[in-house]
Amino acid sequence: MNMHIELAPTVAEALATGVPVVALESTIISHGFPYPANVQCAAEAERVVREAGAVPATIAILGGKPTVGLSAEQIDYLGTTPDIAKASRRDIAMLASRGADGATTVAGTMLIAAMAGIRVFATGGIGGVHRGAQQSFDISADLIELSRTDVAVVCAGAKSILDIGLTLEYLETHGVPVIGYRTDEFPAFYTRTSGFGVDARVDSAEEVAAFLRAKRALSLGGGAVIANPIAAEHALDSAMLDDVISSALAEAEQQGVHGKHVTPFLLARIHELTGGASEEANKQLVYSNARLAAEIAAAL
Repeated sequence: MNMHIELAPTVAEALATGVPVVALESTIISHGFPYPANVQCAAEAERVVREAGAVPATIAILGGKPTVGLSAEQIDYLGTTPDIAKASRRDIAMLASRGADGATTVAGTMLIAAMAGIRVFATGGIGGVHRGAQQSFDISADLIELSRTDVAVVCAGAKSILDIGLTLEYLETHGVPVIGYRTDEFPAFYTRTSGFGVDARVDSAEEVAAFLRAKRALSLGGGAVIANPIAAEHALDSAMLDDVISSALAEAEQQGVHGKHVTPFLLARIHELTGGASEEANKQLVYSNARLAAEIAAAL
């Protein structure tokens, strides 16, 4: 066990005794929703994991220490404290050296989960290749982490604001399997379809677990994407969403929004332009992914 990691007692006991554990990210708390929706969403995701038979381990950097398994008070702190840093792989050492706080991204959560020995992680959607990346080279660190860190990431695909075709090409190039859970088509976060296929389809948590066991037995490094489409009753209309995203992208360009500021800007504008419907969809897909991740962790 990495001595620099702080494990909550419930997580430490679960890992020691073989009880299934599911990692959860903290960027969704500090940067995903406004308060109190952010804290409520985190608490509900943890409840869903417990209900499905696993121990939740929400991950963050607190006082410079990677912390696996947050208390309700720590989650509330992240949800109410402004300007918490986003912590990807590149940020963790600096935050540790300064004794600072950070909310872990998909990449940061994957890395710390692997250090702690957690094999399954539930999030909303992965980052990816941004539209126009041919000029900007704006590619999420999530994709690179998936190529190097052996954690299965249960998600609702990639966010609709990204170039999904190029995102899948990047994952293929780096040997990251993209598995569709009860779907032949890669989901696009708010919507169930994207027009792009997956590498293979599975129809049960047991099938996912068998795949992950085979992958590890063959010493095939890196992670895996388990793409779980948002439930039909919570999905947004694809045509409407395309119009909203096009409008938000144009605004970002006009206002000179670039780099790491693009995603939060676009998601905020999508929330406004959909009258809050995107926020509810986001919450529901997080809960669905948390439930599936717990079932996979139990099957492992």
